[in-house]
Amino acid sequence: MQTPPPARVLVVDDDPTVAEIVTGYLDRAGFDVDRAADGPAALERADAARPDLVVLDLMLPGMDGLEVCRRLRERGPVAVIMLTARGDEDDRILGLEVGADDYVTKPFSPRELVLRVESVLRRARAGRSGPPSAPPLRAAGLELDPVGRRATKDGTELALTLREFDLLSYLLRHPGKACGREELMREVWGWEFGDLSTVTVHVRRLRGKVEDDPARPLLIRTVWGVGYRFEPAAELRESGGGRA
Repeated sequence: MQTPPPARVLVVDDDPTVAEIVTGYLDRAGFDVDRAADGPAALERADAARPDLVVLDLMLPGMDGLEVCRRLRERGPVAVIMLTARGDEDDRILGLEVGADDYVTKPFSPRELVLRVESVLRRARAGRSGPPSAPPLRAAGLELDPVGRRATKDGTELALTLREFDLLSYLLRHPGKACGREELMREVWGWEFGDLSTVTVHVRRLRGKVEDDPARPLLIRTVWGVGYRFEPAAELRESGGGRA
């Protein structure tokens, strides 16, 4: 069997010391690593050779990491790990809201970052390959193709990120079940621990794409004190829903 080529990782950071350390650790871990020092250079490098994952600093000169992430997403699906300053929770949430799959706070352990990169890529590859004959998931006007990684609502294709697709897939496979945030983090993100606001932000983004009125969600219900429940019944009532 032919060995697959190494995953391509683009490191975007204007601090040459950080970029060099991160690049070195990723290179030793077996990744094909490229570097860029600012947003325009990152987009140029991504256009020249599409990365499998981008390690993206939030605080970049000129074009910040949020805008770079948005533009990368416009060009097609790509996994993104955002680097943020410790304590800047609002910035971390903004990063997740524009489509980052994970974030690591500075200062960070390069070994931890490598583990996060491996985790995100492993789940991305598992999602792309999927079971060879996995049937579509259908409920409440939604249809997910696990093999083709396509999702539609009432026949209209949804633009979902990697995590949003996995999150919706998990909820569809467990209709009516109250899924705790810790469970979702473990099963969707592959983390045994982490910031649970990651789940909350992704649920809010997902509601914005699958709900007719995201402010009054009927499909993805909040189960107070627990987490969330996907409600597949056609005769949904407007009472009982809630925001993340």
